[in-house]
Amino acid sequence: MATIGIMSMHRILNYGSSLQAYSLRRLLAELVPTADLTFLDYRPGTPLVNESQSNGRPSHLGRIFRKVQEYGSDDASWTDKLRFFEHKRTYAKKYFPLIDLPGSRNYTTDVDLQVIGSDEVFNCVQSNANVGFSRDLFGIDSAGRSLISFAASFGNTTLEKIRMHHVDEELAAAFTRFDRISVRDENSAHIVESLTGERPPIHLDPTLVFNLLPISMSPSGKRVAEPYLLVYAYPGRLDDIENARIRAYAKRKGLKVMCFGGAQPCGDTFVDCSPFELLGYFSQASAVVTDTFHGTIFSVLTERPFATITRANQRHGYGNMEKIGYLLDALGLRERELAQIQQLESVLAQSIDYSSVQRVIKAERQKAREYLADAVAPLQETKPIRRPQ
Repeated sequence: MATIGIMSMHRILNYGSSLQAYSLRRLLAELVPTADLTFLDYRPGTPLVNESQSNGRPSHLGRIFRKVQEYGSDDASWTDKLRFFEHKRTYAKKYFPLIDLPGSRNYTTDVDLQVIGSDEVFNCVQSNANVGFSRDLFGIDSAGRSLISFAASFGNTTLEKIRMHHVDEELAAAFTRFDRISVRDENSAHIVESLTGERPPIHLDPTLVFNLLPISMSPSGKRVAEPYLLVYAYPGRLDDIENARIRAYAKRKGLKVMCFGGAQPCGDTFVDCSPFELLGYFSQASAVVTDTFHGTIFSVLTERPFATITRANQRHGYGNMEKIGYLLDALGLRERELAQIQQLESVLAQSIDYSSVQRVIKAERQKAREYLADAVAPLQETKPIRRPQ
């Protein structure tokens, strides 16, 4: 029996990370039904930057304390804040089993095929000490007999940042060990091409390639008894002006504001639900406001009117332009970008030709499936595959 290991961001406690990992696993299972499919965990590395700009990795308790400060720093209701704390505290126990993710970690890379991706697996210049510069995510010292990436992203790591921290040569050497490299955005393609001299193919995120809608679960009727605006954003990301504008828009339209992913001051309620229920909430929303990559994808999957807030890349902080800008362009939806919150009502008022979008997705799904089919083809041969050392 062939063995396939997926190394992704599957233990990150958010819906996008869970559903992309689940979708990639399902895609591979369809291609090689008899394979033994497992999730592989990575070992975090020392961050190349950290928020305090100090040396060494912060303690586990220190990271928890900063997260508590972050979650409680905005003006969302205390009821919603407590509900969100509980959502984070119980997420793994409640929702990891739904995506076939075991509680125990697996660091064994002795597999026939190791797939790194998707999500921000290549985002190596970041301050999150739970990831840092993890060399595992670049296949360094992997025991896998074949090594590929699929729809991998550098997130807001840029070539400039990589060179600034002097890891360009190490990454270039790591990429020579890959049998195939696939990324999901132009920034990532540019980095790989600059480091290797070869341009990798760009593929859609697995949540767009695998059809999640048939397995989405409808939310309870009690929670959707009235029209609502769905806000999907992480805590602390929406500023005072954005919250005020979103709240004012909902009031004018007679919409309740339901928040997912984080408690927000603009919200009437924060909702804790499973990843699959989340898609049900998206499908019934009157409109969506998000500042996340997967929030944009879920809006497209459910064909909702939506606006995506974009943020410029910061030197060591959060930025989403690299990944979201390319996604919107690839789907022909750049007009859904909300560069200024004052444009919220005009963006949401524009209709979306989803028939055109679906044609793009159909073509891209075919390309992605062909890439994966070619990658797993050697697993179905009688001779074991061997990767050059």
